[in-house]
Amino acid sequence: MTTTLKSVMSSIIIVPILLFTGCGEKEKEQKNLENKEALIKGEYILKFSHVVSPNTPKGKAASYFEKRLEELTKGRIDVQVYPSSQLYKDNAVLKALKLDSVQMAAPSFSKFGKIVPQLALFDLPFLFKDMAHLHRVQDGAVGQKLKDMVNSKGYIALNFWDNHFKQLSSSKKPLILPEDAKGQKFRIMSSKVLEEQFKAVGANPQMMPFSEVYSGLQQGVIDGQENTNSNIYTKKFHEVQKYLTVTNHGYLGYLVVMSEKFWNSLPKELQNDVIQAMNEATVKEREYAEELNTKQFNLIKEYAKQTGKLEIINLTKEQKDAWRTAVSKIYPDFYDKDKIGEDLIKGALATE
Repeated sequence: MTTTLKSVMSSIIIVPILLFTGCGEKEKEQKNLENKEALIKGEYILKFSHVVSPNTPKGKAASYFEKRLEELTKGRIDVQVYPSSQLYKDNAVLKALKLDSVQMAAPSFSKFGKIVPQLALFDLPFLFKDMAHLHRVQDGAVGQKLKDMVNSKGYIALNFWDNHFKQLSSSKKPLILPEDAKGQKFRIMSSKVLEEQFKAVGANPQMMPFSEVYSGLQQGVIDGQENTNSNIYTKKFHEVQKYLTVTNHGYLGYLVVMSEKFWNSLPKELQNDVIQAMNEATVKEREYAEELNTKQFNLIKEYAKQTGKLEIINLTKEQKDAWRTAVSKIYPDFYDKDKIGEDLIKGALATE
């Protein structure tokens, strides 16, 4: 006999006994309510797959989402978080979402390249003034257009989560003005935008898996790279580079998406709970990312101070403007709607 059937049978047996012993109406109602609540707990199982460790901003936010959604739904949705690629790697998770083999994931934008290439908007260099501007774009009309594009491909796009802004590093020479990059070989991930970004300053972009960047820098296969402070620190890129320039020129982030089949199976009140829990988790994730970025940049600075092997360069406004002018000339190359779209690029620039 199943647990659910036992619960139902017990409610049938107990009620007459309670009546026989003079049980009051309030006690009967309470018991029936408890039985009903027991039946609906765990009514939906939501598997949340991601590729990073639980102590990263994404990992911590996923755990927060799990706790918060279970609270809001009183256990009707059982959230099960699977970190560190326990279920799927990012290159396989989008297919798994389509099959409803997993119900939620948070892949990096690059994984959507063939599905919604317009997400390459976030690769465009010096498009965003600061994190506040970036978040206004993501949370506003431009962000919604991008989510709608993802939704049209059979997913439910929920929210954007941060890694952070990227910095430039080199072992060859300090990167102070755009011409300093000329002739240098920079590692990039697969992205037409990033390829054109480095070509715009006379550099040579080299596509290379993230796992090979450290050895590539160490052996001189590449001269430099671009990445967030957290990636630079955790992968020790700063230990095999001589110069690190604080540019905040590009952005790395994630889009949290849900299985369309799972979303459509939820009643409206539970969909609302998902939205609320996700909005709260997004605020937390952005806080976690900011804290980690600051902490690990401080550790990089401490390494530079203690060893003298790394020079950290902070650009003046004029120097940063020179970089922006040099690379922003690639924007029109992506005005085509099949690439990014003029409306999205100009919409992001115009967002206040």
